Amino acid sequence: MRRRVVLDALWREPSRLLRLACWSVAEALPSLTGGYAVARAVDDGFAAGRPGLGLAWLGVLAAAWAVAAVSARQVLLLIAGIVEPFRDDLLRRVVTGALRAGRGGDSAAVARMNHQVELARDAFGAIITVVRSFVFTLVSVVVGLSTLAPAVVPLVLPPVALGVGLFLVSLPSLARRQREFIVADERTAAAVAAMASGLRDVTACGAEERVAAEVGRAVTRQAASARALARVTATRTLSLAVGAWLPVVLLLAGAPWLVRQGITGGMILGTLTYVMQSLAPALGGLVQGLGVSGVRLAVTLDRILHVPGPPVPHSETRPYTEPDTEPDGARLVLRGVRFAYGAAGRKAPEPVIDGLDLDVPEGDHLAVVGPSGIGKSTLAALVTGLLTPDEGEVLVGGVPAARVRPAARALIPQEAYVFPGTLAENLTYLAPGTTPERVDEAVAALGLTDLAQRCAGGPLDPAELSAGERQLVALARTYLSPARLVVLDESTCHLDPAAEARAEAAFAARGGTLVVVAHRISSALRAKRVLVMDGTRVRLGSHEEMVATSPLYADLVGHWTGLPAGAVAEDADVAPGRRPEPAALGGDLDRLDA
Repeated sequence: MRRRVVLDALWREPSRLLRLACWSVAEALPSLTGGYAVARAVDDGFAAGRPGLGLAWLGVLAAAWAVAAVSARQVLLLIAGIVEPFRDDLLRRVVTGALRAGRGGDSAAVARMNHQVELARDAFGAIITVVRSFVFTLVSVVVGLSTLAPAVVPLVLPPVALGVGLFLVSLPSLARRQREFIVADERTAAAVAAMASGLRDVTACGAEERVAAEVGRAVTRQAASARALARVTATRTLSLAVGAWLPVVLLLAGAPWLVRQGITGGMILGTLTYVMQSLAPALGGLVQGLGVSGVRLAVTLDRILHVPGPPVPHSETRPYTEPDTEPDGARLVLRGVRFAYGAAGRKAPEPVIDGLDLDVPEGDHLAVVGPSGIGKSTLAALVTGLLTPDEGEVLVGGVPAARVRPAARALIPQEAYVFPGTLAENLTYLAPGTTPERVDEAVAALGLTDLAQRCAGGPLDPAELSAGERQLVALARTYLSPARLVVLDESTCHLDPAAEARAEAAFAARGGTLVVVAHRISSALRAKRVLVMDGTRVRLGSHEEMVATSPLYADLVGHWTGLPAGAVAEDADVAPGRRPEPAALGGDLDRLDA
């Protein structure tokens, strides 16, 4: 997996690699010509009493450096074009994995998203840079030395090969230490996150010292891992000493023998130039790059691509199958669904939903009613595949909800997301290519006309929108989407009753299946059927049937109308066949539950 991800990033655009190779050749011109130009400048120019010729050869070297400077800029741009898509791909994988893990299931994902993805991006770019530089420099130096003085090649290349070999032998130990450090980093992040989320409870229980000690132990382990990693990286010094400086010692010690072989002083100086100005920096970059960035990339990719994560509840774990199955319609069926929160292995966690059977035909309009915390949002998450049941199955169009193609269903929560951009860009985000006429239809249907006139084609500033306006934008975005199953999880809670009625009427007329987690009892009156959740028990029927058979529902309606629960069914405004007008409704179920 790790190798495939890297190769995919490299070969995403072969033409870019070809351009990178061409510019790398130009960038390596000083490595190719440096030693030869210095040797000729000394032997044919200054030593021969022709300083003009010596300066001319140095001018050739200066021109090579000028070309290399221009090429270096193009090389950096091309490497960035390879690295940034690689980062985006990793970030996509981290976010997807964190969402699949469910709530509380992957606290280390924060460390991977904020730190490790950036580490991988930087390491990948560094590896491309140093490996490319070393390869092109080595080839250039070998060609240059072979042209200048073939007799010196045995004094240069074997030490270089030995230094690289020593370094490669140390890589497994480096990788192990780097992996330990990254794991320690994740554990520290998880410990700090747990502490931060429970500060109020920590203070209330007087557990400051115990929690500080736990976090301190995680920090201490991370510091120890960092020190161990630093000790292992000392092997790079030995590799550099052998590969970069041993050739210099051999050249100086063998200078008398080289002179007897016809090697001039200029050639020896040129060879030293090749080694010290080109080969040694390239080898140092390779050792540094692979020793730090290469090991870091390998270990980080292992954590990002293969991390199993901490134990999580089975019911909160999404399968790793990509949810890309097209459902046959939007009929919603729940059979024997049981769901309970709680860590795996806990003894008999209390179910939020137990043995639920439900059949919502395509085109139905269902309202879900019940006290706060009873499981309405859990049901919405099960229906849209964000949670999977412990027992039973949830089918959308005959397909398990967790495997339904994302575009086929939509869940709109209370908190609506609006991004900077035009109103049209926000509304068509889930339906690219939507015609302006269709956008105007959504604006009118959801009551966004005033906002559209206020923006007049300019960009939206989410901070300047009210909570209700943000909800209307999210509703209109979903209205334009291809989703045939739409779940509104109190996504109209910041709208007034009239705006809420208009939004629900628009979705009911849109077609498909509509499930509304009711914020006001008026949502239940507009629905075709009502699902009343009372503990793990549920009742399903029309408003009139629920008033007659569900004490909880009758009580909620009674709170809203101001009548005693027993008198609700007899009241003319709510008696069967005579529902109150939607514009007159307003009771907030959350406030009533309180």
